Amino acid sequence: MISSIEKLFEDKPETYTEENKTLFLTFRDLLNKGQVRSAEPDAGQTSGWRVNSWVKKGILLGFRIGGLVEMAGLSNVPQFFDKSTYPLRRIALEDGVRVVPGGSSIRDGCYVARSVTCMPPMYINVGAYVDEGTMVDSHALIGSCAQIGKRCHISAASQIGGVLEPVGAMPVIIEDDVLVGGNCGIYEGAVVKKGAVLGSGTILNRSTPVYDLVRERVYSASDESPLIIPERAVVVAGSRMIKSGPGKDWGLSLYTPVIVKYRDAGTEAKIQLEDLLR
Repeated sequence: MISSIEKLFEDKPETYTEENKTLFLTFRDLLNKGQVRSAEPDAGQTSGWRVNSWVKKGILLGFRIGGLVEMAGLSNVPQFFDKSTYPLRRIALEDGVRVVPGGSSIRDGCYVARSVTCMPPMYINVGAYVDEGTMVDSHALIGSCAQIGKRCHISAASQIGGVLEPVGAMPVIIEDDVLVGGNCGIYEGAVVKKGAVLGSGTILNRSTPVYDLVRERVYSASDESPLIIPERAVVVAGSRMIKSGPGKDWGLSLYTPVIVKYRDAGTEAKIQLEDLLR
């Protein structure tokens, strides 16, 4: 399958055959089952993850192959228009996914594991991987190809960016047991390691360094590596003074995320309430 998708992606035909469409539908089914992923754990990489660019190419092929159609007549779903290759994903009772009523959407071509809870309204885009026991709260977005681990809480109004293109770029990674507070934004391939806690309003991207007050280090992205938040780090929104030029004269400061502690018994007591909601 890998070579077939690579070839079809690189050698764009004038028209797509039924064989091409069957290849894509088989690929999409593997995405739904979690058997192929746009990124997966790899201990040999600095970030602990490697990108599967051929999977991203397969997802992009779906947009090429599909035509714009009216998605009408679905039970309890308003009229909408999208590519025929990416309808809403069908969730069955035996899938064990809890989807609370109220305007949520899960696009076909993503993996949503058993015991995931979806609170309305939320959105999970194509290529995403959401593992067991995770809660996606109201107004939260899981972007294209984002990888979400087990037992995470993606709190209300949080935005987990995707990164579908370029195909070689790392998508956003949220590892197991991470708590993403309300109104957070994680973008541009940031990797949040196991057990980390992001306080409300924390923004992570390639442009903003993260200051670790505990270990007296500064974490930032490079050309070779994404921004990586250490395991069990507790990150809050902070600021740092501008020390030169007009910014200093005007008393301005810049936003920056700050690691103020590492997860401990007190942190566990504050976040254990989320388990009662599952």
